[in-house]
Amino acid sequence: MPDEPKRVVECADAIPWMRARRRIAGACAVTSLPDVSEVGLALPAWRAWFLEAARLVVESVPDESAAVFFQSDIKCSGEWIDKGALVMRAAEAVGARVLFHKIVLRRPAGMLTAGRPGFTHLIAVSRALQCPDVLPIPDVIADAGEQKWVRAMGVRAAGHAVRFAREQAGAKIIFDPFCGVGTVLAVANALGLDALGVEKAKKRAEQARALRVRADEL
Repeated sequence: MPDEPKRVVECADAIPWMRARRRIAGACAVTSLPDVSEVGLALPAWRAWFLEAARLVVESVPDESAAVFFQSDIKCSGEWIDKGALVMRAAEAVGARVLFHKIVLRRPAGMLTAGRPGFTHLIAVSRALQCPDVLPIPDVIADAGEQKWVRAMGVRAAGHAVRFAREQAGAKIIFDPFCGVGTVLAVANALGLDALGVEKAKKRAEQARALRVRADEL
C-alpha cells in the first residue's frame, strides 16, 4: 500500500522563510498573497511588499516548474488595485512568463458586489515551462467549491491548480507560503501530492495541519 501524502506546515513569516530556504526541489507553488488589510502596511509599502513576495514565490520553485496565484482585486482608499497585474509584473522581473490567466467566480455572473469584486484571478507563471495548447481548465471557473475560511480559495478552484501542477508541471510537492487554514495543502494531499505550507498565525497553522478535503469535493 502506498504511503500517505505528507504535509508540513511551518509557523513562520513567509518572506524571511523563503529568502532562507530558496528553491524547493520538485515543488510547484500554489498560493494567494495577502491583501493590504492583512499585512498592516500603508498602500505604497504594501505594493513593494507584494511585488517582493511574488518574486520570492516564483524563485522558490525550479525553472521548469510553475507558480500559480489566486488573487482578488481590491479597492483601497478609492483606488482600484489589480493584483493580477502586480503578479505579472513581479513574474516578468525574474524572467517568468504567463502560462495562463483564468477567472474564478466568487459570486454569480451579473451580480453587483460592494467593496470587493465577485471574481478572482487564477494566474500561472514559469521561467521555462511551456503551457500546452489544450489545457483542461475552463477560462471561467463558475463553481469554486467550498471555502474552508472566509478568505480561502474554493476547494474545486484549488483542485484545478493542483492538478495542473501535478500533470503539467510534474510537481511532487505543492508549496503554499501563505497557506492560511490549509486549503491548498489539503487539496494537494487529496490528489496524492505532498504539501509544504508556511503560515505566520499560530492558530491558522494548527488548522492547516488538521484540515482534510475529500477527493469527491474536487
